[in-house]
Amino acid sequence: MSSAASDSGLVLPPRPAALGTAAHKGDAGRVVCLAGSREMPGAALLASRAALRAGAGLVTLGCLDAELLALAPAATPELLLWDLSSKSAFGQLDVVGLERGLGARSPDVVVCGPGLGVTERTGLLLRNLLPAWGGTLVLDADALNLVAESAALRRALRDREDAGALTVLTPHPGEAARLLGDGGGADLGADEEARLAAARTLAGDLGSLVCLKGAGTVVHDGSRAWVNPSGNPGMATAGSGDVLAGCLASLLVGATRDSVFEAVCAAVYLHGLAGDRAARRLGQRAVIASDLIDELGPAEVEGPWRA
Repeated sequence: MSSAASDSGLVLPPRPAALGTAAHKGDAGRVVCLAGSREMPGAALLASRAALRAGAGLVTLGCLDAELLALAPAATPELLLWDLSSKSAFGQLDVVGLERGLGARSPDVVVCGPGLGVTERTGLLLRNLLPAWGGTLVLDADALNLVAESAALRRALRDREDAGALTVLTPHPGEAARLLGDGGGADLGADEEARLAAARTLAGDLGSLVCLKGAGTVVHDGSRAWVNPSGNPGMATAGSGDVLAGCLASLLVGATRDSVFEAVCAAVYLHGLAGDRAARRLGQRAVIASDLIDELGPAEVEGPWRA
């Protein structure tokens, strides 16, 4: 295994203010989260709150359900909202409308997938998003399950790579197996060599940087690999992956092809260290995903970041 990052030499991408500039919230990063549903509103809120807590200056939640649109301001008043709940707002083949909406919000990073559900509507969103968005993209959860089912979406991901766009995929072992077309193959939860091989294959096949989640999350860009040393079993709880998606979005602001690998390693380590801090404070059994968000700030201070 080759590695461009170690647990004692990770680089935490600085916010503009940390460089002594006269930064405003837009300079700190704009993130759009396309996430959540009537059945899983929490995923959207966890991902969005994590992006804010990890340093993004403006986070917009694109809501496909009116219930989430109503719930979000009380749960996270710092969020901006984008109403995608009506048929007219997101109609059949509305690539132009989605592209226009993203352009108006000028995001640095888009997150798509947490809590959306594997539905026709999510498929429509993803089929529209991949050609419409040429910037940095994090695909998580149900977006990955749809990619696993669609040769057209796989081609669209490779087209993004050919166009120079950055894509980060965050499968858990089950999602990785589906993406590989190998639901009954090697144990991608416990076998480190199998996990490294799977992440490398997915990175090459899908033109993306891959975070294969689990105990010792593997980060792979097709040529370089890194295994995360932070984290603990208490993080095996609903919503932990949504928090990681938000952390990734925030730390990917400003990332280039040369710096994206280290930015992703830093986000994964930060997420795991937040989980370690939560477990020390509460005990592993008691940790829930919201606790990880609360510990992101202290974890940033504690982390072994290289200047």
